Amino acid sequence: MSLLEQVDAPTRLRGMTVSELEELAEEIRQFLIDKITRTGGHLGPNLGVVELTLALHTVFDSPRDRLLWDTGHQSYVHKMLTGRQGGFDGMRKPGGLSGYPARAESEHDLVENSHASTALSYADGLARADAHRGVTGRSTVAIVGDGALTGGMAWEAVNNTTGDPERPLVIVLNDNGRSYAPTVGGMGTHLEKLRAGTSDHSVFEQLGLAYIGPVDGHDIHALQEALRRAKVSNGPVVVHAVTEKGRGFEHTERNTLDLGHAIKPMDRSTGRPLSSSSGPSFTSVFSAHMERIARERPDVVAVTAAMVEPTGLVPLQEHVPDRVVDVGIAEQHAVCMSAGMAMGGLHPVVAVYSTFANRALDQLLMDVALHRRAVTFVLDRSGVTGDDGPSHNGMWDLSALQMVPGLRIAAPRDGTRLGELLEEAVSWDEGPTLLRYPKGPTGPDVPAQATFEGMDVLTRSGPLDVLIVSVGTMAGVAMDVADGLRAQGLGTTVVDPRWVSPVNDGVAHMARRHRLVVTIEDNSRVCGIGSSVAQSLRDADVFTPVRDFGLPRRFLDHGKRGEILTDCGLDGREITLAVIETLPGLPHQDGPRVHDSVDVEFERITLRTQDEQETR
Repeated sequence: MSLLEQVDAPTRLRGMTVSELEELAEEIRQFLIDKITRTGGHLGPNLGVVELTLALHTVFDSPRDRLLWDTGHQSYVHKMLTGRQGGFDGMRKPGGLSGYPARAESEHDLVENSHASTALSYADGLARADAHRGVTGRSTVAIVGDGALTGGMAWEAVNNTTGDPERPLVIVLNDNGRSYAPTVGGMGTHLEKLRAGTSDHSVFEQLGLAYIGPVDGHDIHALQEALRRAKVSNGPVVVHAVTEKGRGFEHTERNTLDLGHAIKPMDRSTGRPLSSSSGPSFTSVFSAHMERIARERPDVVAVTAAMVEPTGLVPLQEHVPDRVVDVGIAEQHAVCMSAGMAMGGLHPVVAVYSTFANRALDQLLMDVALHRRAVTFVLDRSGVTGDDGPSHNGMWDLSALQMVPGLRIAAPRDGTRLGELLEEAVSWDEGPTLLRYPKGPTGPDVPAQATFEGMDVLTRSGPLDVLIVSVGTMAGVAMDVADGLRAQGLGTTVVDPRWVSPVNDGVAHMARRHRLVVTIEDNSRVCGIGSSVAQSLRDADVFTPVRDFGLPRRFLDHGKRGEILTDCGLDGREITLAVIETLPGLPHQDGPRVHDSVDVEFERITLRTQDEQETR
């Protein structure tokens, strides 16, 4: 039996010698490489914290001592040491292990933090609670990646932590010089000087924290000694551990872009993905158009928050480096800074994941929109992202951001529409604009058969029974629903508004001619596009019923995007059945009734598209 097979809880580690722990570290690396190259996941960050995690679990007594991981993608080794080795074959699959700490999995996971710069605030709160209740004899430990220290929330916590020098708290700084990419800004430069021994005092000491380090993050004995010193400290202390992201696997060590930060399933011998690409992704299409626009428009500048590579900005950065600004994990600063750039005559394009845009809502609302600044936001990974679990789904962006006055929101259904809508967005100078699209391939283009008041009519046939308003990439599902309804003798019109918020007046003009309006979106039903369409119809005195289909008001488990959408009832079959059940109680139209010039335009579209179908 290997050493790793003997470890089913942290207590198993405490009788091991340093030599045995070093042997165990090698077994852990090989286990990670074997499993994560098969399932995909955050390989590089976890290869870098093997010895650090072993040292933490030999010095501290989890779960009595609280270990908080910031960010949680570096917790795979922690999962292995706390009895979850058997779950790695199902990592990030339905019913399998989460790629982040998960309270439902283990009492050793206290918080489910996969958004950076949060652990210090959690830790400060836990330490305050212990002090308030008179609890002693246990430690609170926050393991913070150096990239997370580029986030303002981390420094808000540091500022408050130092306010009480008698409150114990251990901050383990896992310094590998990177988040996704090399750590930017003054903090990164300062840590580099500490690593090189060219700085006499750390910023932490100047702020009132004790400081231990730098320590070799792959020397178990040195780490244990440093952590033991920190454990008996009476106040807040920083242990500075220097680690190597991607350590021990040639294909992550050679990948200078992100050192294997998050990999897809790969052949471990070659480092190549196991599955071939299924076509261009939305990210790559945005990347190509963004580079072209930036070359044509000297005022366009890309802004991102530690996500140059994941959002597709690497080609632009390589070819025109002064046109990409990476602020680190600091979304609030990115957005407010962009407002200032717009005031100065530039047109910033802020590219982040949808889930991280949540963190800058106040800045978008009060600093960009209130000042009517022309800033374009591009939200990658909108809707259901899947594998990374509940915290990374972009299922709230439409709900949260539709309320922002003056913000125009577009949802491209395919690659061609992404290019067109990005061009329109950066050409708009009356206020902010936003594009949202999902993770994954664009799929084939879905052409429009006609246009109506700036909206794309994707298909139209039969009587005026159901108007389907499709949001972004749900166009494929909308077309499936139309096919299913036509098979039952029901007429359908499918329209893609392109710009989904504010709701186009043409939706009301179309809706009053139909028996039922159906909206389909990969956003929360609560305050989603469906809710806005229903409100816009009421405002226009149109009383056609609305059935809105979207994501439920709950956190979604990890899994593949398609599986999750089906589980939520967002597939052609389920929606078709629901619509068929709804229609019998609704009145029929009395036949064509032309009310005004808008209806005349709609009738012409209907005739034209019907003629095209008959020709086929």
